[in-house]
Amino acid sequence: MRGRKPSFVDPGSSPVRGPLDPPEWLSPDARAEWERVAPILIEERRTLTMTDVATLANYCVAVGRAAEAERLITSEGMIYHSKTGPKKHPAVAISSDAQTQARLLAGELGLTPVSRSRPAARGAADSGQDDLFGMDG
Repeated sequence: MRGRKPSFVDPGSSPVRGPLDPPEWLSPDARAEWERVAPILIEERRTLTMTDVATLANYCVAVGRAAEAERLITSEGMIYHSKTGPKKHPAVAISSDAQTQARLLAGELGLTPVSRSRPAARGAADSGQDDLFGMDG
C-alpha cells in the first residue's frame, strides 16, 4: 500500500455509531469474531465507518475459515495418504491463506500492534481529540 494515509477518520465518512448486527451469512466462528471485534472498533476506538463494514466482514470470514481449517487439521492430520502416496491435507493451504487474509485485513482495520503504532492511528490522540469523529462522548 502506497501513498499517504489520512491522519484521522474523516467526519463525513458515515461513522458507525451503535451496535451493528453481523451479516446473517457468517459462519459461527466468523460471527464470534465479529461479536468480539466490532464493539472494540465501534465503541472503544470509534474508527469503524459504514465503508469499513465489508472489510470487517471479510476479516471475520478469514478468521472463521482459519479456525474451521485448523479444527479439520487437528482431527484429520496435516498429511493424508492417497493412491500416489502421502499428500498435504488441503485444509493446510486453506488455513494458511485464511490466516494471511486475516492478518492483512486486521492491519486495514487497525487491529494489529503495528497498525496501531502508525502515526495515522495515533493522530487523534496526538492532536488532543478524544474522538476521531470530532464529537464528544
